[in-house]
Parts: sequence; structure tokens; C-alpha cells
Amino acid sequence: MRSIFFALALILMVFVHIGNAQEVLSKDEAIALVLENNLGIQVARNTNKIDENNASIFNSGYLPSVTANAAGSIDRQNTEGILGNGETRTADGAETRRYNASVNVNYTLFDGLGRYYNYKSFKERSQQSELEVRQTIETTILQLFSVYYEVARLTENTSNLEQALGISRDRLKRAKYQFEYGQNTGLDVLNAEVDVNTDSINLLNSRQQLRNTMRDLNLILNRELSSQFKADTTVSFVPELQMESMQNEANMNNVRLLIAEKDININDYGIKVARSDFLPTIGLTGSYGWNESNNNSPLAFVIQNTSTGVSGGVNLTWNLFDGGRSITGFKNARISKENQELLQKQIELEVERDIQNAWDSYTNALYVLEVQEKNLQTNQNNFKRTDERYAMGQVTSIEFRQAQLNLLNAELAQSQAKYEAKLAELQMLQVSGQLLNVDF
Repeated sequence: MRSIFFALALILMVFVHIGNAQEVLSKDEAIALVLENNLGIQVARNTNKIDENNASIFNSGYLPSVTANAAGSIDRQNTEGILGNGETRTADGAETRRYNASVNVNYTLFDGLGRYYNYKSFKERSQQSELEVRQTIETTILQLFSVYYEVARLTENTSNLEQALGISRDRLKRAKYQFEYGQNTGLDVLNAEVDVNTDSINLLNSRQQLRNTMRDLNLILNRELSSQFKADTTVSFVPELQMESMQNEANMNNVRLLIAEKDININDYGIKVARSDFLPTIGLTGSYGWNESNNNSPLAFVIQNTSTGVSGGVNLTWNLFDGGRSITGFKNARISKENQELLQKQIELEVERDIQNAWDSYTNALYVLEVQEKNLQTNQNNFKRTDERYAMGQVTSIEFRQAQLNLLNAELAQSQAKYEAKLAELQMLQVSGQLLNVDF
């Protein structure tokens, strides 16, 4: 048993040395890293860039199209012709060369306002994409802090277990001295050694959980998984939060509601685009062309011909009946908008439920934290008195160990309650749309 004890102690000394060399990863640094490196956020931002490109003037249909054409041909033929006086003439290998080039411009003057509403729809989609980036950032930050605070909790737990191990070691030394002077039996020494080994194993397990959770956090930050750091265990709460104000903020700023509102606008423009199919299309065309032909045949009336010119025109197209495609598209667009309005009402109900659930969880977590802090204070006082009485031989080692375990459990419970309360606050802030507007 002594060899096991010394082996555990050596492993713990190595871990303590490694832990002391770690730098503190502050909350602000973690946020900066996740905003810069997280792959999900990068994908959302790239999607937003695509939607911004789609909403540009170059994708609107408002600009004219300009095309250039050029061609050339060579024609060799053997020909025979009879003149008016009856004379017959032949031309072997008569060559005709033709060249042409043109620049053409087409512009849609009016298309039933379809391109106008398409352009407005692309703008709405671009703004909606920005909201989706914000939604991704909010979700990622909430995920970040759920892991970050778990690292902080395990850090505090490890520290509390180290203190518990230190107390158990002191108790073991005291038991050995008392046994040497005949003040107790060897059973007290064995019990103390068992408790030291138990505390050592608990500390090793806690350190292993801490390392695993650090890797989880490094994964979210998209950096080297083996990077070592310490988490900031300081927790501060947003003061004076009120349920009514949180509900109002949610109605105005909840990202799901804002995205649903953009969907309504996009579907409304979709109806107007479908309606434009019933109207005529008016377009303008223009071209500048050059043509040249050379003919060396003696039968040709014109040996060489060159022409240049400008042409323009107006065209009108009105699809009077397309088999019902436009009517079907218009009806489906109206149904799509109706479905989106129903989804919006569903989201409104869900957000109202979420904010009430989040508020209840938040207030309950704060109450639990307050109770756990009082419980911790009570156990600290109880352990202090028990330690004093144990030193004077007024309590047994079993009673001392129970007081020590009660203190340790109170410390772990208070630490867990603190971080659960903070996460409950962050979840409530996310539902209310205020997560990115507060200090962490």
C-alpha cells in the first residue's frame, strides 16, 4: 500500500508542475479565438458573402447585355453562266470571301417588375444571411462557454480535491505520530492511508476529466488539441435582470423571430414576382455591324462589297397563355407565404415558452447557488471546529473524515451551482437576443 501511495504522489507532483506552467485563457481571448477560427462560423460567413454577391447590381437584371460576334468564310466553286447574248462563260475555282463583325446590345425596359422584386428579395435574403451568421455565432458562443465553464468547474474541483488530499496527508502523519506514541491503534493509520489513496484516485480522475474537457474546448476554438491553458474561474452575473424586459427584448431581438420575419418578406416578394408573369415584357435592341465580301468570279455583278451600319429596335412580348404555368406559380407563391406566416406564429409561441423557461431556470439556479453558498459556509465552520476537536482528541477519525467529506461535497456543489447559474443566464440572454451585448 505504501508503494501505491508513493506512485500516486509522484504522478500528482508531475501534473501539478505541468498545471503551474499553463497560461490563463481569459473569456475575451476565448471569444476572439472562436470568432476567428471556428469552422462553423467561417462557413456561415462565406454563405453570407454568396448572398451579398447575389444581392449586387450585377445579379439584378437591370444592366444591359452586350455581345460581340465575328465570322469569316471562304467559298470556292466552279460556275457556268449564259449571258443575254447567248454567250457561255465558265469560272473554275471562283473564290468568294465573306467577313462580318457586330456588337449587339439588349436591354429589358420592362418585365412586369419581376426583376425589381427579385432584387428586393435578394436584398432581404442577404440581410437574413447576416442574421444567420449572428445565430451561428450565438450558438457557438453558448457552446463555447458551456465547455469553458466546465473547464473552470473541473479546475475548481481539482483544486478542492488537492486540498482534501493535503488534509488527508496531514491526518495520516498525525495518525502515524499518535500510533508511535501509543495514542491510537494501527487501524487509524490504515484508515488514513485508505483515505489518502481514495483522495489521490479522485484527484487523478478529476485531472483526467479536466484534460479531456480542455481538448473539447480546443476543438471548438479550432486550435491544437494538446494546447494547455487555465480557465478563468471568476463568474459575474448581469445585474438587475427583469422578466418583463427580457420578454420585450425577445420580441424585438430574438434571432429566430427576425429570420422568420425576413422569410415573410421574401415570400411576399415571391408573390409579386409570380404576378409579373401576367404582364408583358418590353425590350430594346441595338447593334453595330460590319460586312465585307470579295468575289473573283467573272460572272459576279459586284466584285467587292463592304457595308457598315447601326440598327435598333423595340420588341414587346406578352405571354397571353402558357398552359397555366404562371397561374400555378402564383397560387403556390401565396400558399408558401401562408405557410411561412403559420411558421412565424409557431416560432413566436416557442420563443415565448423559451424565455419563460429560461427565466425560471435562471431564477431557480440563482436560488440554488445562494443556498449552496450558505451550505458551504456552514460546512467550513463545522470542519474548522471538528479539526480543532480532532487535534485535541475529542472526535474520532471517522467523524473527522465525515466532516471533511461534507466540506468537499459542499465545495463541489457550490462550484457546480455557480456555473449552472451562469449558463442559465447565458441561455436566457440568447433567447432574449442580448447574448452578444453583455460582458462575459
